[in-house]
Amino acid sequence: MSFSRTTSAERRGAREAAAAPGSDGVFSHRQIVTILVGLMVAMFLAALDQTVVSTAIRTIADDLQGYDLQAWATTAFLITSTISTPLYGKLSDIYGRRPFYLFAIAIFIVGSALCGIADSMYQLAAFRAVQGIGAGGLMSLALAIIGDIVPPRERSRYQGYFMAVFGTSSVLGPVIGGFFAGQDSILGLDGWRWIFWINVPLGVLAFAAVWRVLHLPHERREHRIDWPGALTLITFLVPLLVVAEQGRIWGWTDPRSITCYAIGAVGFVLFVLAERSYRDDALLPLRLFRNRSFAVSGIGSIVMGAGMFGGLLLLPQYLQIVHGSSATVAGLQMIPLVAGIMTGALSSGIAISRTGKYKVFPLVGIALMVVALLSMSFVVGADTSIWAIVPFMVMLGLGLGFNFQPVILAVQNAVSPREMGVATSSVTFFRQMGGTIGTAAFLSILFTRLPQDIDAAVQESVRANPELAPQFQQLGADGGAALDDTSFIQELPAALAEPFKVGFSNSIDLVFLIAACVVAVGFFVFLFLPQLALSTKSGIQARQGDAAGLATTDQDDAGEQAVQAAGAAAPTSTAPPVGRPGGTPH
Repeated sequence: MSFSRTTSAERRGAREAAAAPGSDGVFSHRQIVTILVGLMVAMFLAALDQTVVSTAIRTIADDLQGYDLQAWATTAFLITSTISTPLYGKLSDIYGRRPFYLFAIAIFIVGSALCGIADSMYQLAAFRAVQGIGAGGLMSLALAIIGDIVPPRERSRYQGYFMAVFGTSSVLGPVIGGFFAGQDSILGLDGWRWIFWINVPLGVLAFAAVWRVLHLPHERREHRIDWPGALTLITFLVPLLVVAEQGRIWGWTDPRSITCYAIGAVGFVLFVLAERSYRDDALLPLRLFRNRSFAVSGIGSIVMGAGMFGGLLLLPQYLQIVHGSSATVAGLQMIPLVAGIMTGALSSGIAISRTGKYKVFPLVGIALMVVALLSMSFVVGADTSIWAIVPFMVMLGLGLGFNFQPVILAVQNAVSPREMGVATSSVTFFRQMGGTIGTAAFLSILFTRLPQDIDAAVQESVRANPELAPQFQQLGADGGAALDDTSFIQELPAALAEPFKVGFSNSIDLVFLIAACVVAVGFFVFLFLPQLALSTKSGIQARQGDAAGLATTDQDDAGEQAVQAAGAAAPTSTAPPVGRPGGTPH
């Protein structure tokens, strides 16, 4: 029996030795690619889950008899994934990446399995919250781990693979979601339940891969846990995320919305006070904002997140409502945009690794996005061919691809290697917040303007053909009523459907124009992003170098103090120097 245990321990030790870096902290290309595979499987889970569920949520809500509660399933996931993102970053800086990444995968698997057995929308919302706790660590920790093992000069090239995963999931998500949601039963279970159950074997595979290949050296540091910061962050964010998702339904000036604003404001003040009190131990150390790269990237990420999600949200809606595409088909029609994202991410990564210049890519990317959004605000119409907007979808994707990784890279390169996790997760957090705010704002504008534009299009149609007036009155469209369910548009005769499509196209043109203006602000923000020389050391190498430097300093100090002690004992006319070498004289 003891022989078997020894053999098992030896095998485990051999695996860890093979996965660990050399004495100089350098990983081989093969080791990096092996680790990447494990990270990409885990990231694919989180990215795929969002697009899969969004496609099938209406079917799920109908089956669970909770159509009016469906938004809470999305809101619960959004709240927990957003809040947990900075927590993962800070805790992984203190205790190491591996345990928290494995924890994130495990929680995501558990949440997925629970979602698969939900019997009501309330249960589904609660289980989606569990899933979100895991998802919050999958993306940010993966980027931090790459920062640990790959030098900044080479990092962007590897991070481009993550964008390929993101792009692939964006295409496959609606297809897979549409397929499962369209099946009444698979192996005795409702078809939509497999949307969640499919995560279980994929998650187990990711867990096994990360467990086997991810062995990063880490030196645990003594550290206070910023529990007040975590609690006040929750107090700050939860009400704002809730009102961002529910405000359009409640009304932005509804007492419930105002209460959320007030609680969020109090939470923000308390969060800032807590972070000031904890200083370097804070969940989000406020001194990081004195780092220009971090501050510019944080603000820019909020703006970019808003504009990015505005474009990604509106295009599928246009394809489904105006062109009558199903969610599955609309996902396939978004391939040009996804191809642009992947091309932009990979090409910018290769260029940065060769030239060491990263600042130009966010600026060029924003310019491409502004041109694409402006062009679509003029080109998109009720009768516009899908092929006519393909070039602008590619351009928008290229702009997004040029922005994703260079911004993360700039922050990782500018902060201390000991704060890689908190810096990376903070930028991801800011982007998520921007996306949430942008989604709420753009949907609010869209549905506020939509009744007016539909009414104007209906009146124009009636003037051209007065015989249609009674039919429009029967539909209730003559007052430009807001549309809670747009599926009926595809069932109408062409003459009656046309004003609805024209009205929606006109409304979405306005939102594209506003999104272009929002994104343009990001250009002026990123003008202030400093172009620093990219380090040729990975995060692990840099930390080892810092530790070696500190040890050398301590040895030098000890030797100097011995000389001082000898001098103090010797009969000299000169007093020995006072104070610790390198310190401030008293």
